[in-house]
Formats: sequence, C-alpha cells, structure tokens
Amino acid sequence: MKKFIIYSFVFLGFYACRKVEKEVTKEGIETPQEIIKDSVIPEVSESSIMTSTKNLKEALTSKGFQIFDYVDEKTKDTILMQQYFIAFLKNGPTRSQSEEEASFLQKQHLAHLGKMYDLGYADISGPFGDNGDIRGITIYNVPTLQMADSLANADPMVKAGRLIIEMHPWWAAKGFPLR
Repeated sequence: MKKFIIYSFVFLGFYACRKVEKEVTKEGIETPQEIIKDSVIPEVSESSIMTSTKNLKEALTSKGFQIFDYVDEKTKDTILMQQYFIAFLKNGPTRSQSEEEASFLQKQHLAHLGKMYDLGYADISGPFGDNGDIRGITIYNVPTLQMADSLANADPMVKAGRLIIEMHPWWAAKGFPLR
C-alpha cells in the first residue's frame, strides 16, 4: 500500500509538471501535444540489461547474499533469485502483560519494524488476520541467517517474551512486485 501511494504521488507530480504545447497543422487547426518537460527515457538494450544484471549479481555477492539465476522458458528472461529470511512471529511464553504494558510493547514493536524497513533490512512485515499461534511475518533482506535472527530477536516484543521467532531461508525473484 505504501509503494502504491508513493507511485501515485510520483505519477501525479509528473502529470502536474507536464507542458502542453499546441501545433498548428496546415489546415490551421491547433492540435495539443503533451510533452513532459525534462523527461528522459533511457534506451534499454539487451546489453544494458545484461550489464545491469551482472552488476546486481556482483553487488549482491560482494555483500554476502546467496543468489542464483535461471532463464524463464516462456519469456526467455533471466530471473535473478535471492535468498531472504522469513521470520514467523509466534506467541511467546510471556503473554500476561497488562493492557498498558502490551500497548507500550506494541508501539515499540512497530517502531522496531519501521526502523528495519527504513534501514533496508526488512522488505515486508505484517500480522496475520486470525488469532492463531503465528501472529505475523517479517521478510528480512540481509545476507545471513545469523543477521536476520539477530535483528528479529532485537524486537522489543521478543525481548519481553510476548513473541518468539521461527526463522527460515526463503528465495524470491529480484524485482518482482507483490500482486
């Protein structure tokens, strides 16, 4: 939802900054032509895509990320896969906090997850819609299981025992949005 709002503002910004020019045809009729001022549309060639993929692979592996790629048989595109870590946030052994304390912990928990997102360590996080033992998930975009586990266990809800973490490696294609 956050990305949708950001993309909407970017689109509206470009749309608001457009310049409409009118061209007079031989018949004397004015025809509007929309031109977005100062826009640059880069030419995308196969070699620039390969270079970008190569650079991305080098950047990820230099930071310690596990990756692999494959060719999609249908599109013939090279798909770059990266290992992420998914944390299942589960009911912890200490859930007897007062309502006031639980509310305070929840605020700290959300601040922690926001910080993880802002720092680029977590890509998505959210609660489940039922009242089961698994309360929610966070997907960590870090190179090692140890780093993901350390970040997840730094959550104030985990430190207080209200939640526990179950961590798993998870593979996803780079650049594919949620639908």
